[in-house]
Amino acid sequence: MLSQLSATEALNRQLRVSFFTAFFSLIFAVVGFGYNAWRIETTERNDNVRTASFVLLETLAELEQVIYANHYDGDLSVGSPRHGWVKIGLISDLSMLIDPQVEAAADQLKDNWSGSWGRINSDRAAVDELVLDIDGVRGEIQRVMVDLD
Repeated sequence: MLSQLSATEALNRQLRVSFFTAFFSLIFAVVGFGYNAWRIETTERNDNVRTASFVLLETLAELEQVIYANHYDGDLSVGSPRHGWVKIGLISDLSMLIDPQVEAAADQLKDNWSGSWGRINSDRAAVDELVLDIDGVRGEIQRVMVDLD
């Protein structure tokens, strides 16, 4: 009877160890899967933000070129306000993919452009304001890029 009781206890002990091993293995698997899914999602978001940021920086430089060509060179083929409107539209569209502060800075640039695009050929203050707004969008992009995970 005593040997039968110790055999039952040994079997119960072995079953408990197996149960806890299976339970903790399942917990670690779920936690690992959750972390992996989060990491993939974060990496994807960061890649999208980086890509949109680089394209937006290029577009800001192109807009600045349009402004300078119009104001300083009087070249309406390169400095055409229609080209500027296209750049402004792209800047506005891409900014919402990056960050709310970038979007706000881009909206400010768009508002300033809509009020001053007709004066950039002759008004230095309008050019300076637009360039400051462009620099503001650049600064927000740099802030976002530094803060990426």
